[in-house]
Amino acid sequence: MTNILLIVSYDGTDFCGWQRQDKSDNGSPVRTVQGEIENALFKMLKVPIKLSGSGRTDSGVHAAGQAANFESPIDTIPCENYVRALNGILPQDIRILKARKVEKDFSSRFCATSRLYRYFIQTKNPPFASESRYRWFISFRPEIDLLNEMCSCLRGEIDCASFAASGDSSLSTKRYIDNAFFFWNKENPDLLVFQIEANAFLWKMVRSITGTLIQLAQKKCSPDEFKKILESRDRTKAGITAPPTGLFLWEVKFDGIRRHV
Repeated sequence: MTNILLIVSYDGTDFCGWQRQDKSDNGSPVRTVQGEIENALFKMLKVPIKLSGSGRTDSGVHAAGQAANFESPIDTIPCENYVRALNGILPQDIRILKARKVEKDFSSRFCATSRLYRYFIQTKNPPFASESRYRWFISFRPEIDLLNEMCSCLRGEIDCASFAASGDSSLSTKRYIDNAFFFWNKENPDLLVFQIEANAFLWKMVRSITGTLIQLAQKKCSPDEFKKILESRDRTKAGITAPPTGLFLWEVKFDGIRRHV
């Protein structure tokens, strides 16, 4: 068996998230990213394949660099052939960017050192129709210095219970956050980007943080207000959950393996 790592990009708009689901609550088939790729691998390799992702993305959330690995029963296929063959089978809203052979004990989930997300916010002027699937539109221009002051407390090991969705089943709500900050896109001066990197995330955590920060910035609250919400460890104290539209799993990092390598 050959362990193959795939780097995957997808438009999550028409998917019920990453994780394969056999059926929805009403019994009808559910379209997921994992399910589509596993079906494509079955067509290519003629055997059932179990794909292991670095993490789950919710319905409507996109990916620029999701990582997933699987064991191939055929060790004679060059890795670059997986990219061409799978992209010839998969629908257009999923693209395999890269494929490479990894160690037999490699796991996209357990070997990842961090996950990096970016959230895209179109301010003031509505986005073009072609971009509306990938932006959250807000009609005002928030103060980026205020946003980054609030983000300054998102460093190190933090109890993130204030930003966990009620259905989250994690054993611990503590996460190690490497960095979190906002920046303006150079090509589009009205496009605000929130970037956050951590070892792992709670369910809807990035969207909850984003919604809370934008809501506080709109009210021109002091940075201490966000810190109080964080320290409360109470989701009811936080703000809205930003829509999935603007969220991208941007990159998954491993020791010695990067998205563009």
